[in-house]
Amino acid sequence: MKINIGVIGCGNIFDAYIRNAVHFRDLSYVACADLNTELAQRKAALYGLEAMSIDSMLGRDDIDVVLNLTVPNAHAEVSLMAIAAGKHIYTEKPLAVTLAEGAAILDAARQRGVRVGSAPDTILGPAVQSARAIVDSQEIGKVVSGLATVQSHGMEHWHPNPSFFYKKGGGPVLDVGPYYVSTLVNLLGPVTSVKASGTIGYPERVVTTEGPTKGDVIKVETYTTLHALLSFASGAHVTLLASWDVWNSDLRPIELHGTEGTLRLADPNSFSGEVAVSVGAKSFRSIHTNTMPFGAFNRDWVGDGVCRSSCYRGLGLADMASAIQAGVVHRCNGEFAFHVLETMLAIEDAAASNGTVNLRSSCSRSPRLTGEDAMRLMA
Repeated sequence: MKINIGVIGCGNIFDAYIRNAVHFRDLSYVACADLNTELAQRKAALYGLEAMSIDSMLGRDDIDVVLNLTVPNAHAEVSLMAIAAGKHIYTEKPLAVTLAEGAAILDAARQRGVRVGSAPDTILGPAVQSARAIVDSQEIGKVVSGLATVQSHGMEHWHPNPSFFYKKGGGPVLDVGPYYVSTLVNLLGPVTSVKASGTIGYPERVVTTEGPTKGDVIKVETYTTLHALLSFASGAHVTLLASWDVWNSDLRPIELHGTEGTLRLADPNSFSGEVAVSVGAKSFRSIHTNTMPFGAFNRDWVGDGVCRSSCYRGLGLADMASAIQAGVVHRCNGEFAFHVLETMLAIEDAAASNGTVNLRSSCSRSPRLTGEDAMRLMA
């Protein structure tokens, strides 16, 4: 049975979700809304949706789930409005920009009896899930240490409206960090404490992307480089380097070292990519995930260079839609997203205090999404 979805926010990521609808069995996008009504009308005409106001959308009985694609600072406000209207909510990352907002979303959803889901759903792609199978099998033993790196020279060189990335709720940890922190929590379990340091590399950024904002000067209000040490309940310790002040780097996105071997992952901002495992001193064995469900390259990504990637935004939403009908817990759930949010905010708090922040929340690792599970979500 199809789950009807109304989308609030018609910005940069909107097209990826709507175009991916053809891949999923249970998703039916029916309407969209945006504060820019002209933009909403244009997107609606392009994809055969109905453009409407936010209030009108929330008042429709035939809309089951609201997909929140607004900017991070609006995530909590929009999610709470949808929950109050009795809608399930699935939001782009992060869940919110403060812990108080995140807690308010979860509390409101419990009271209304609706679900909260949150990106990133790249953790359900075949790359992370293949890595998860290796960790769970103990092939590399108990994970002891690791390094995760997300490094580039920022967003103003390719994004059409990059200002919000450098304001409160932005920065490399809260924007790109969710892919990395979510992957680490999915693989290793909850984080217990964080140590960190941070800096602002450039107090101002100049937009160079062609378009109406080209030449604009952005005053930076958040850390653009953060170095963090994440300590996990499992006993693992992983260093996270997150920076928008790097011109070039050869560091791998994620590398985990266990008592029996080493595991490497490709960029967790993609759904697939190479996973490599080495046991003892043996050479690495590569696992190519591009031929697995939701692994094929389907997007030309233009960021720091043109590349082919696997982009199946909506996989987490499809899993939530299936779970709603089956009466089971969905994988990209609110508790998981809240713990990831607390971890990321703890990184910024630890950097500001130059100390250690102990986390209060925890979460369960969701069941693996096997190839068979993924096929059941396909159209």
